Amino acid sequence: MQFAQRVNKLVKDMNSSYKKRKTVDYFLMILVFALTAFGLIMIYSVSKYLSLQITGQASDKYYLVRQLVSLGIGVVVWIVFQAIDYKYWQKHTGTMLWITIILLCCVFFFRGGSSSRWISLFGLGFQPSEFAKLSMILYLSGWLSSKKESGDIDQSFVPFLLFVGAISLLMLIQKDLGTLSIIVFIAAIIFFTAGAKLSNIAIGGSLGVFLVWLAIKIEPYRMQRLTAFLNPNNVTLSATYQIRNALIAIGSGGLWGKGFGQSVQKYLYLPEAQTDAIFPIIAEELGFLRAGAVIVVYAVIAYRGYSIARRAPDSYSQLVAVGITTWIIWQTFVNLAAMMALVPLTGVPLPFVSYGGTSLIAFLAAVGILLNISKQAAD
Repeated sequence: MQFAQRVNKLVKDMNSSYKKRKTVDYFLMILVFALTAFGLIMIYSVSKYLSLQITGQASDKYYLVRQLVSLGIGVVVWIVFQAIDYKYWQKHTGTMLWITIILLCCVFFFRGGSSSRWISLFGLGFQPSEFAKLSMILYLSGWLSSKKESGDIDQSFVPFLLFVGAISLLMLIQKDLGTLSIIVFIAAIIFFTAGAKLSNIAIGGSLGVFLVWLAIKIEPYRMQRLTAFLNPNNVTLSATYQIRNALIAIGSGGLWGKGFGQSVQKYLYLPEAQTDAIFPIIAEELGFLRAGAVIVVYAVIAYRGYSIARRAPDSYSQLVAVGITTWIIWQTFVNLAAMMALVPLTGVPLPFVSYGGTSLIAFLAAVGILLNISKQAAD
């Protein structure tokens, strides 16, 4: 009798455990990897001519192979981050702060070539600010969730401004206004989601506008980009060259495009076609309707990400989910808007699609954390 009771208890415990077990958001996962696969196809199409030039006509897959290597690393990182309980990152909030600062400072000691945004270690180059975005999200989410739970969110405004101000200064020194705009926007959304007053957001936004104005004033090339944005048809401005060719590519694609591989602008007319400017080539080759479908995929990713945040089991996971989703969507918006001349030109890649190993690995790591939260989100 006692044995039968123990068996019944064991069965009940197993059933209870099974009911509590959640599965990842497979639809979100499929969308992300579909975008990544699409990105590989477009990188190959866009970079064939440039690859032949770089390799002395030896291979037209130079950029494709490098992106495939990054994808392999990214998949491993994604698997690891998806398996780690998100609460692990909450226990190491202070570490995330130091990681963010160190990543943004290390470019001053391990600079890769002439770029002030890249570092080179053991012959490998990567952009630390991409990983700093993720560590900043994890830090701010941990710090602000603790303030929210203790009811001290109003007292965190000044420390928040100091933190964001320090990061802004580091990004201005690196001359990376595009990344700065993304980091500041993510931080503001996380702060707002944590319960910050609208008045604090308004004050912070005003300071942000002042910082952007100051950044434009102290760097002549940024003023040229602003002038090019205000008057993109001025052919005497060299700064309008990229945006004019991007608009030509988008406009010449029509509804259905010229056909896969048939782009004209990718033949060195459009600078950075395989990275920041890949969307205009997508529109040129595949047309407005299919390029629009890519934008729809990003919109669905935003919906799934914010749905995970809404169902998150605690304030920390909610802020992390909001931060990661905002990062993906805001960077997408900045890239697309810049290529369509809706905002001044900035050098940020299109998430999951543009060529760039650092960006791809960082985004896959972030999606891994988001999927881990989805496993524990409420139905």
